Amino acid sequence: MTTSPPFGRALCAMITPFTEAGSLDLDGAQRLAARLVAEGCDGLVLSGTTGESPTTTDAEKAALVTAVREAVGAGASVVAGVGTFDTRHTVELALAAEKAGADGVLVVSPYYSRPPQDALEAHFREIADACALPVMLYDIPGRTGTRIEPETMIRLAEHPRIVAVKDCSYDFLGAQKVLDRTELAYYAGCDEHILALYAVGGTGYVSTVANVVPAELRAVLDTFEAGDTPVSARLQQRATPLIEAMMSAGLPGTVTAKALLNALGLPAGPVRAPLRPADRETADGLLAEYERLVAA
Repeated sequence: MTTSPPFGRALCAMITPFTEAGSLDLDGAQRLAARLVAEGCDGLVLSGTTGESPTTTDAEKAALVTAVREAVGAGASVVAGVGTFDTRHTVELALAAEKAGADGVLVVSPYYSRPPQDALEAHFREIADACALPVMLYDIPGRTGTRIEPETMIRLAEHPRIVAVKDCSYDFLGAQKVLDRTELAYYAGCDEHILALYAVGGTGYVSTVANVVPAELRAVLDTFEAGDTPVSARLQQRATPLIEAMMSAGLPGTVTAKALLNALGLPAGPVRAPLRPADRETADGLLAEYERLVAA
């Protein structure tokens, strides 16, 4: 590996627990965060897609960072999702995350407005200039409508505070171009790509599935690092049915992760509208895949 891991290697895109009444459950967030770190997560990414950031307030986002920082102490990194479709608002959220105790910020491409690449580059630079924290770019064009093109990524890597990428582009060739020409830490944002990206020089992952099987996913990296590639491949393959059930079965990962966490008696609670909870049949199917994986 040529890139150092600025936030660790095994990161969980943590859900945001809510009470049954729908308010922020800070106690639940602290308990879940502590469990995830104890079971192998180097870091926690808060208020991302999985964390339902579009439906949490600025105050809730800051309170979540403060609570999780208190729960994990110096034992794990805390990265705060601050990306919006408004550059000024994103800067405000980044500064608030810094004040609340985050170690870094995750900044997604502005969505809906679909800015061209020069405007996109200026957006990221303005945030990195305004905030003292290291920045992880979040490339997920399937949700935002705008790709961070490899050449744009390469130029952004020149900024001293732009240090990492969460890659959900499904462009493996593009990722390797950036890895070849920059020192950016590349994190797989799609769980099915954890081993593949790691094997060509990626740094690790930011995983939704890690909410429920943090140790099993960490083992994929650990066995590869130990030089046992065949075992690492088998561990990745064993996780495939659960990854598919959680991430590719027609429901957002937030919904499936919360369904499983609730079934396991772990902090999660409901999703916020417009999302809807998984039905019983779906929840039972998810639980069956989870049990198969942890029993393997």
